[in-house]
Amino acid sequence: MRRSVREALVGFSIVGAIAGFAGTMLWLRGVRLGSETWTVTADFANAGGLAARSPVTFRGIMVGTVQSIEVTPMAVKATLEISADDLKLPLPVTASVSSSSLLGGDSQVELVTTGAPLPKDAPKPNSGRCPKSGILCNGATLPGESAASLTTVTASLEQLLDEAKKSNLIPTLVESTKQFGITSQDASKFLDTADVAAENVDTLVSQLRAEVARAKPTIQNLNRATAEAAQAAAHINNLAGAIDNPETVSDLKQTVTNARELTARIDQVGGDIEQLTDDPRFMQGLRSVMIGLGTLFEEVYPAQTNSSQ
Repeated sequence: MRRSVREALVGFSIVGAIAGFAGTMLWLRGVRLGSETWTVTADFANAGGLAARSPVTFRGIMVGTVQSIEVTPMAVKATLEISADDLKLPLPVTASVSSSSLLGGDSQVELVTTGAPLPKDAPKPNSGRCPKSGILCNGATLPGESAASLTTVTASLEQLLDEAKKSNLIPTLVESTKQFGITSQDASKFLDTADVAAENVDTLVSQLRAEVARAKPTIQNLNRATAEAAQAAAHINNLAGAIDNPETVSDLKQTVTNARELTARIDQVGGDIEQLTDDPRFMQGLRSVMIGLGTLFEEVYPAQTNSSQ
C-alpha cells in the first residue's frame, strides 16, 4: 500500500512537471490557454528569412506567431495568428519584417500602427461591430514591409554602382573637382580685389565727408535763400492777389488819373511862371519892390542895420 502511494506521487509529479514545461513553452510561443485567437494576412515583397512559427510582436511584446507562409508570383503571403483577443490596433496598420542583425538571424513580424488612440468601448477584433470601428479586425489583409538585410543592401549598392558607371559619374566628379579648384582660385582673387576696392571705397567715403563738410555753409546759405525766396514769393502772391482785386485796380486807375491831372496843373503853373519871368516889365517891377522893401527896413531898423554892417 505504501509502495503504491509512493509510485502515484512520483507519477503525479512527473505529469505536473511535463504539464508545467508544456505550458511554459506554449506561453513563450504566445499561446494563451482560454483566449480566442484571430488571424490576419500580410503581403510581403520579400519575406527576409521569415518562417512558420516566427514570432509576431507589437511594441516589443509577443502577441502571436506566423501560422503559415504562401509564396505567390506577386508576393509572399503570411498568415499571422494573434493570440491576444483583446489587442485593438487602430488603422492604418502595417506588418514589418525585422531581423536580429543585418547579417540575418531569427526574423519576426512587427505590427506598427499610426492611427489615433481608440475609445475605451471599442469592439474586439472578433466582434461583429469591428469592421466599421476603424481597428484591425479578424481576417484583414495588411501591407507588409521587408526588413533590410545584407543581401538587399548589397543589391542596392550594386545597382547604384551600375547607374554611376552608366552615367559616367566618376570622371564627371573629377572634372567637377577641378572646376571647383579653379573657381576657388578665382574666388580668392575676387576677394583680394574686393578688399582693395573696399579700401578705395573707404577713402572715397572720407573724401565725400570732407566735401560735404565744406559744402555745408553753402547749403545753409542756399537754405536761407530758399526760405527768403519762398517768403518773397508769398509777398508777390499777396501783391498779385491784391492787384487781382477789382477795387484795388479801380483805386490805382483813379490815382493815375489824379497824378496826371496834378502833373498837368504843375506844367500849367510852370508855364505861367515862365511867362512872368520872361516879361521885362514884371521883372523890373519885382526888382523895384525888392529895393523899396530894403530901403524900408533900413529906415525902420537903422541900429540893427548898422550893427550888422
